[in-house]
Amino acid sequence: MTRTPETPLPSPKECRRLREAQSLSQADVAAALGVTRATVRSWENGRTTPRGTNRDAYVRLLTGAEEVTPHQENPAPALVGAATGPVQTSPDRAEPAPEPPSGTPPASERAPKPDPELGPDPARAPKPDPELGPDPARGPKPALDPELSPEAELEPLSPSLTPDQAFDALYAFCAPALVRQTYLLTGRRELARESVERAFQLAWHRWPEVAMDRDPAGWVRATAYEFALSPWHRLRPRHRNPEPPPAAPADRALLDVLLQLPPVYRRTLLLYDGVGLDLPETAAETEASTPAAANRLLHAREAVATRLPELAEPKELHRRLAEVASAERLRAAKPTTVRWGGEQRARQWTRAAIAFTVVLIGATTLTLRTAPDHYEPPLAPGATVHGVPPRVAPGPLSAEELALRAKLKGETVSGPERLVPEAG
Repeated sequence: MTRTPETPLPSPKECRRLREAQSLSQADVAAALGVTRATVRSWENGRTTPRGTNRDAYVRLLTGAEEVTPHQENPAPALVGAATGPVQTSPDRAEPAPEPPSGTPPASERAPKPDPELGPDPARAPKPDPELGPDPARGPKPALDPELSPEAELEPLSPSLTPDQAFDALYAFCAPALVRQTYLLTGRRELARESVERAFQLAWHRWPEVAMDRDPAGWVRATAYEFALSPWHRLRPRHRNPEPPPAAPADRALLDVLLQLPPVYRRTLLLYDGVGLDLPETAAETEASTPAAANRLLHAREAVATRLPELAEPKELHRRLAEVASAERLRAAKPTTVRWGGEQRARQWTRAAIAFTVVLIGATTLTLRTAPDHYEPPLAPGATVHGVPPRVAPGPLSAEELALRAKLKGETVSGPERLVPEAG
């Protein structure tokens, strides 16, 4: 049986340009195709690609062959099949699902049905709690806005903002919730604060790159998680001493279960059930495939449900994670302090690099001045020479020689005995 060739899909940047050329938002495209806005965002980021009927409808929509009514109802399929499965419609929607092209296998053979164990339906799932942080699929929001609806479209920051103001706005929006998330990830308050500060210091050091990123909050979150889960913290003396656990017994039990999970399982569970990412974005942030992320999530949920059966429901687990995170009054430093600390750290590393370079140049110069500049053959070891008479040295004078020397010294220099020889 031959398979129908897939419709050619433009590059992710071209898809975004075509969408913006038609004055469509990501929410409009998601509502028209029956997928989540996070899925459309993953398509434009290049993390995933649409397949099957979603791919055909997406290409027709970008090329202007299909009109879209803004803010129409989103049928919201399950998370697992949002990126690859067929379009599903809700019962109250008038138009039927598009028919698959001829030669295409049925939907039951083309993609498996979403597994309800992998996560709740986004249409019925609770909104991410503000204590655990914003949904990164929505993008950063103003610091004073407590919550955004799933379909809200964030306006980009004003270009009149200076880099300092833009960084402070991102920090004020993300840092408080990110500290709570990192505390759930590590169980250590000081390490959570330090991880968030280091992540934002690195973001300020690479601010042009972070400011141009499609998801600055996700960039900072991934950096903070990587620093918090680094195994080198075990060598620090402060890390060897345990910190006081939460006061509530239920919070202490949940935190103990989380800390007993492997770090990658703990991170996957926090991103999916705590922060509210969908499965493809969770897999991308944890640098794993989507099936691997789904298996990690399943095993993490099973481990939590084994110890705490009342948290077997994902909604209840999400609520309890938010409660544990909000119970600890973790305060983040001020953005000016973080920026100043990052600049000081950069200056110190720069000075250390300059000092190391000067020492290296001095050692190289000294080596060049003291090292030999020509070849010197090694000295042969000494050997005894036979057959040569020893050198004769004058020995002590005899009695006759001594008397003669005294006689010569006693006579006058100008005597006839010395100048004129006697006739014989």
